[in-house]
Amino acid sequence: MRFVTFQAEDGQLRPGFLSEDGREVVDARHADAPEWARRLPATLLEWTGMDLPAIAARLARSVYPQAARIPVDAVRLAAPLPRPGKVVGAAFNFHDALRERKMEPPAEPVLFIKSGHTVIGPGEPVRLHPEVGNVTYEAELGVVIGRTALRVAREDAMRHVAGYVIVNDVSATDMVKADKGFVRGKNQPTFCPLGPWLVTPDELPNPHATPITLLLDGVLRQQGTTADLVFDIPDLISHASRQMPLDPGDIIATGTPAGVAVSHDPPAWLRPGAHMRVELPGLGFLDTPVIKDC
Repeated sequence: MRFVTFQAEDGQLRPGFLSEDGREVVDARHADAPEWARRLPATLLEWTGMDLPAIAARLARSVYPQAARIPVDAVRLAAPLPRPGKVVGAAFNFHDALRERKMEPPAEPVLFIKSGHTVIGPGEPVRLHPEVGNVTYEAELGVVIGRTALRVAREDAMRHVAGYVIVNDVSATDMVKADKGFVRGKNQPTFCPLGPWLVTPDELPNPHATPITLLLDGVLRQQGTTADLVFDIPDLISHASRQMPLDPGDIIATGTPAGVAVSHDPPAWLRPGAHMRVELPGLGFLDTPVIKDC
């Protein structure tokens, strides 16, 4: 199932899901919804810790009236998880990107934390402040945690996955280089476009063979596949859970393939007026404009 968070007529954000044909958003907690669905919590974030695939299966068996269905082009989709607790990113995690940079693979995952407050939804702009310096896109597969994970063994890791989502790990390259670390460069406001929906694992049966592409102003800049990961999803979950607890709704951004801005000649840094589109088959398109932040 493809879960969304959308803005209702009253301006409030509500959880829902896409109809099978993708043409409608179904308001899962609508006043005319089945009673059990009306009793669900008010945010998709809360649902992630309640066995999201089981909720999806029950929703699929439920009958929703037309009053609960809205044409998808008539609603504003927010990030499916507008305020996750944290995004755990994996740096240097694609073989092709390492070859491009003439680097050897790390001995273990290199992780950083991105605040949930950096998240924006589909169509919302990345804002570039003049003091931030050169900024790049990074198209990635995001893994949504569905059960608290702490010191999880690799063989148990996938049991903690609630679903998948597109992440664009926008990064201030100059800050990362200056700091020799990721905190400032990864945590500028609006630097985590997310969406357009969250899919349950059945919608992406092989997350380790998923193509990733990014277009910048219509030009193909990144084209890779998660088959090229240095550390796969079980490795990342297991390693991260030994550094910190992973909570329901947290997201692991699994890394980005070759083709980030600095690798092009001339470099393809983000500039006001630019437009990014990330695509992962099965997860949709994530479109993001870029504007100047005063």
